[in-house]
Amino acid sequence: MFAVALMALSGCATLDPEALKPAEVMQTVQADKAKLAEGVEPLSGPLTLEEAIARAIKYNADGRLKAMEEAVAYGTFDAGRYDMLPRLVAAAGYRYRNNDLISRSEDSVTGLPSLANPYISSSREATTTDLGFSWSLLDFGQSYFAAKQNADRVLVASERRRKAVHTLVQDVRTAYWRVVAAQTLGDSLRGTIREAETVLADAGQAEKEQLRSPLEPLRYQRQLLENLRLLEVIEHELSTARIELSSLASLPLVQNLRVIEPAAAISTAWLEVPVDQMEEQALSSNPDLRESMYNTRIAQQETRRTLLRLFPGLSFNYALRHSNDRFLINQTWNDASAQISFNLLGLLAMPAQFRLAEAGVALADQKRMTTQMAVLTQLHIARQQYANAARQFERADAIANVDGRILTHVSHQEQAEKQTRLERVAQRTSSILSSLRRYQALSNAQGAASRLQATLGLELTVAGNDRMSLAELTTAVAQSLKTWESGRLPPLPVEKSLPSGG
Repeated sequence: MFAVALMALSGCATLDPEALKPAEVMQTVQADKAKLAEGVEPLSGPLTLEEAIARAIKYNADGRLKAMEEAVAYGTFDAGRYDMLPRLVAAAGYRYRNNDLISRSEDSVTGLPSLANPYISSSREATTTDLGFSWSLLDFGQSYFAAKQNADRVLVASERRRKAVHTLVQDVRTAYWRVVAAQTLGDSLRGTIREAETVLADAGQAEKEQLRSPLEPLRYQRQLLENLRLLEVIEHELSTARIELSSLASLPLVQNLRVIEPAAAISTAWLEVPVDQMEEQALSSNPDLRESMYNTRIAQQETRRTLLRLFPGLSFNYALRHSNDRFLINQTWNDASAQISFNLLGLLAMPAQFRLAEAGVALADQKRMTTQMAVLTQLHIARQQYANAARQFERADAIANVDGRILTHVSHQEQAEKQTRLERVAQRTSSILSSLRRYQALSNAQGAASRLQATLGLELTVAGNDRMSLAELTTAVAQSLKTWESGRLPPLPVEKSLPSGG
């Protein structure tokens, strides 16, 4: 036995850090990649906004992570409920000794050795079996309050998942409109860049031939280069939009994504909703505020757990026991006991523990009140941002329409040789830039709508979305978007009072 222990200790002493091998890393990466793609329906045609949001809700990796965190929190709560049950323990054991357990005795009065011979009172080896039942009142109370805390942690995880969905929908709506802009302006953008480069080369050739004053070709080239710079900035800004949307919707990053442009309309119905009603909705449904309220309840339960330690521990035990020791006359017997205990020295730490628990409750209360003020501030800011974004979109839309009509006239005049190619390139650049600003304003308005929606606690989800098919979830999201555009708040839940006894 000593040799076995020595070998185990020497084995522990020779352990060294073991780095991951490249093959193991690649195997894990491939397995994770396959797991992420598991169950994701392939995209068979153009992507709509509703389907993009539905795909993000159903397949996005961050969303799955929050769902798993909620599932783990519920699993902890479900497992913790069994801690309130009494303990029923079945045990079996075997003992052995290499010689007999021989005992002597002394006279209790004289202290002299007894005249009787030493006696054997136990077998060298024996097998025992026990079936014991025990229940502690103090452990039950501790487990009860711990279970209530775990139940609130499940609700906290649910609120965090709601918040994650709000953020996800906001990111999808913003990225989607950037992809719409890139898809709509892409051909015109690339064509204008090619034309500007051609005109720039012609201007350089004209400067070399010295057909005009030296300053005129240089000013010409300067304006062309400035237009090219603007066009390239636009191209760079839109180049990552498709990748961002593909990542959010859990689509292959190399897929050639095509989207369908929705009707570019910004509803101002929410600006007509009374602010006091919006405040009531936010204070009742905002996930951050609800999470802080659950955390307050968890802190209060911790105070009760601390108070419970002031009470003595009372436990009851009952067991069925059996031993095949041949020296026992009764080899099977029952025993029962009741025990009360109290840690007297624990009273010294109790005031400090109680102050700590009270400080935890006060901290949770302060966080809740701070969160409430932050939510109201976020609501007013989000409402104002939504109003500003709606006005900016209207203005950007009007400017884009005017620039489009100007470009039409300039193109006609160039064909009639009344305008130069430089003027047409400049106007096409201006038209593309104003169209981009229109899409940017639209994207900002969509983002502002999502922020207002998140602050109000109105998520674009339906119950049971994890079990719904992608088509059903897409339909539900489309209906939710339509409901949001209507600018109507859902009715607040009304607490029903219990009838008074008569």
